[in-house]
Amino acid sequence: MSPGSVPGKLALREGESQHVSALTSPTDGSQAMAKGDSPVLEALVEINEVSLERTELDPASLILVRLAALIAVDAPAASYLLHIGAAADVGVTLDQAQDVLVAVAPIVGTPRTASAAAKMVDALGLAIDLAESGQDG
Repeated sequence: MSPGSVPGKLALREGESQHVSALTSPTDGSQAMAKGDSPVLEALVEINEVSLERTELDPASLILVRLAALIAVDAPAASYLLHIGAAADVGVTLDQAQDVLVAVAPIVGTPRTASAAAKMVDALGLAIDLAESGQDG
């Protein structure tokens, strides 16, 4: 079994740490973290493994619940970026992500909902940039 995988559950894909490069901004010089060489990233993988082992939610529901939690805590774009690959892998659609924003808006409020929407867009843009730069290299 590869690191980050849990039989029968949503798995972090090999190379997922590449998507985590947004945990640091490109201007802060944290090259090790941008490459995925970081004890922080290793801890995140371990935390996710435990979470995945202990839930009975189907993978798409799990991603949607996590999305709602990210919105509620006003998470940074990097946190959304961590979930983009897994969301795509399990078939979560943009419409479903928008539905989650609409569903939590009465609870979290307009400012947090607007902030989350903008951060999701930023994360998608960064994911596309990372994918394109990976194809160039």
